[in-house]
Amino acid sequence: MSDLDFSADALDGFLAGHFGARAPMDIERIAGGQSNPTYFVTFGDHRMVLRKQPNGPILRGAHAVDREYRVLTALHPTGVPVPRPILFHEDADLLGTPFYLMERVDGRVFSDCALPDADPSERPALWMGLADAMAAMHAVRPDGVGLGDFGRPGNYFERQIARWSRQWDESPSDPIPELDALAAWLRDNQPADDGAVSLAHGDFRMGNVIFHPTEPRVVAILDWELSTLGHPLADLGFCALAWHTAPDEYGGVLGRDLTALNLPDEAAFVDRYMVKNPAAGPLTTFHKAFALFRFSVIWVGIADRVRAGTAAGADATTHGDLARKLAIRGMEVVNGHHDI
Repeated sequence: MSDLDFSADALDGFLAGHFGARAPMDIERIAGGQSNPTYFVTFGDHRMVLRKQPNGPILRGAHAVDREYRVLTALHPTGVPVPRPILFHEDADLLGTPFYLMERVDGRVFSDCALPDADPSERPALWMGLADAMAAMHAVRPDGVGLGDFGRPGNYFERQIARWSRQWDESPSDPIPELDALAAWLRDNQPADDGAVSLAHGDFRMGNVIFHPTEPRVVAILDWELSTLGHPLADLGFCALAWHTAPDEYGGVLGRDLTALNLPDEAAFVDRYMVKNPAAGPLTTFHKAFALFRFSVIWVGIADRVRAGTAAGADATTHGDLARKLAIRGMEVVNGHHDI
């Protein structure tokens, strides 16, 4: 427990009070996250995951673990695959920041979009299962599950471009001309608002779900930190980035031999989603360019946190140039170098 950023004794006493008895406790930090520190917590027979805000100063509205917990609470009864929420603790005095606990879901996580750890025969079905889970999430009507006020409906892309442009403008990072160019292209090429509103996950990708141990079925969608009311094509465009980024750019498959690896192409994945959610509208160059712009700025923020010493992932510094690479990929999509 030496890598904890909070007092294990404080959590032990809190859990004893919550569950009504003392029990053996074990805590293990989960590596790989770049946002909210995450831990496996075992307390007696209770197998849980703890998510908390990072210590230190954070941007206003960032690392909103209360919003994550609210989404889990709203979606769990609907059948959308999410972990069962257990409790939310708002008072920062206990662990240094607010936190929540959810059940630990067993299964498989694939961080590499080429799915090297899966049997080749199962790879297409795993990608189709990911499309199905996203479509199920988007099929939930926010008003029907108490999330009607979870964000501002309408003009989603206009507001998002303004938000992430402002974050980029205010960053102390070195200049990235490709990111400036991508932001300008997006502002000049926004489609008219079609009124589509759904719960938008904000970080929906292969590495943020758990699959069933033996079936190509998603059993838990994770990491709801960026969720809001938004446009379903924002999530679809972001998930499609697997085909527009290289293996060293967060595990994409650009440049890989999809046939040899028995992986579906982007069109097959998008078509599967559209069959399940035809009302979403066509996925265009704009949606993918927007996803790359937003992801680039997110990595700018991670780099800024590394400098400030508050990044959650120990390996964040190894991705220092990822923001620029993603911006370059965005301009490649805009210029038609790899598109469907």
